[in-house]
Amino acid sequence: MQPELWNYRADVYGDGKTLDLAGYHVEATDGKIGSIDEATYEVGESYIVVDTGPWIFGKKVLLPASTVTQIDPQDKKVYLARTKQEIKDAPEFDEATFKEPAYRDRVGEYYGRFPFGGGPGTY
Repeated sequence: MQPELWNYRADVYGDGKTLDLAGYHVEATDGKIGSIDEATYEVGESYIVVDTGPWIFGKKVLLPASTVTQIDPQDKKVYLARTKQEIKDAPEFDEATFKEPAYRDRVGEYYGRFPFGGGPGTY
């Protein structure tokens, strides 16, 4: 597993921040994709689970914390360095195994292929 992939970037979420991201709206580089159902904040193991609602038929997706480029607590939005299509093409979310290392390795291999983003709407 790539630990840097599973950490929030220091300029996005760090230095003692204590935001609970559950319920925040999520924006891909090309538009809204849903809202955060769950988020974790453990060093080297952080991720968000996004409920896509009707966008891809109510599915959930797991995204490594490093895909988050900006958090806007005022508007309750999280911005990602991924397009809707990249998120849609990610490995199928598995409610039963998403916390297991083998599943996270598979997701990490997928997202690890992409360059890291620089800010909302860019990459």
